[in-house]
Amino acid sequence: MTYARTEPTDQEPDIRARPPLVREFLLVAGLFLAYKFGRRAANGHVEEAFRNAGNVWDLERALHLPGEGAVQGVLLHSQTLIHAANTYYATVHFPATVLFLVWLYWRRPLHYLWSRRILAVLTGGALVLHLLFPLAPPRMLPAAGLVDTGQVYGPTVYGATPATDTMANQFAAMPSLHVGWAVMVAVGLIVATRSRWRWLWLLHPAITLLVVVGTANHYWLDAIVVVGMLAVALAALRLPHAARNVPAHLPWAAGGGAVPGGGADVPAYAVSGAEAAADSYAVGAAHPARTPAGAAHPARTPAGAGAGR
Repeated sequence: MTYARTEPTDQEPDIRARPPLVREFLLVAGLFLAYKFGRRAANGHVEEAFRNAGNVWDLERALHLPGEGAVQGVLLHSQTLIHAANTYYATVHFPATVLFLVWLYWRRPLHYLWSRRILAVLTGGALVLHLLFPLAPPRMLPAAGLVDTGQVYGPTVYGATPATDTMANQFAAMPSLHVGWAVMVAVGLIVATRSRWRWLWLLHPAITLLVVVGTANHYWLDAIVVVGMLAVALAALRLPHAARNVPAHLPWAAGGGAVPGGGADVPAYAVSGAEAAADSYAVGAAHPARTPAGAAHPARTPAGAGAGR
């Protein structure tokens, strides 16, 4: 039998699992708008936000967490560096998450559905915490002694007067969705891809953490809390079995000498003719025809040797 070689199974999206595009666009857009308007509902709790900020700052010192000023001090050594950090904070967070979802939708539909659910749960939980625990960021806290790098060096996404900012709720520092979404992007891409370089996606949340702390937009605890919330969401919403069952690589592609049929379940369409022949021979060798004891195993006949008879 002849087998046609195709791309490995982990390279081919299951089109049947891809939800309708218009429905997904409306769903994701609706969730985002609900979150944005929900955050605005927490505006106006100025006194409570500053009181909570003082408590968070004191708790971090009691836990001996490093001061946010240590990170900002490094960034302030270079105006180019601090400007790059502000730009990263303002422009990377949302587009990176959108591109992540678009790529998963097109190439890994099952992973897309899982990731979208995780992000929705995480964002919803963050909104509840924003409403219950308004928090002024460290750039507003006099005790922190930090610089509002967005206002001083630019660019910034916030208004100069937080209490009357109609574009964003600046008292929603806890938890940091910048960090939460970045971690989920990295986790989702590491799970959905098979490249040996996929672990480099962890640079995105690492850089994001340094940026949000160095620009004084978030406390360390904002990041710690959102990572804990994400861990709970990941534990509660497991990756579908069909998505987890994709092999990391074809067993004979690793160069380790593995032979198809040696225990790994590989679809027939991912096996070439030569590899299928080797598989068939290996199965036949496990159940040889009866031969006298000590007799040599018959030599294999080359494929097509009897075609001219």
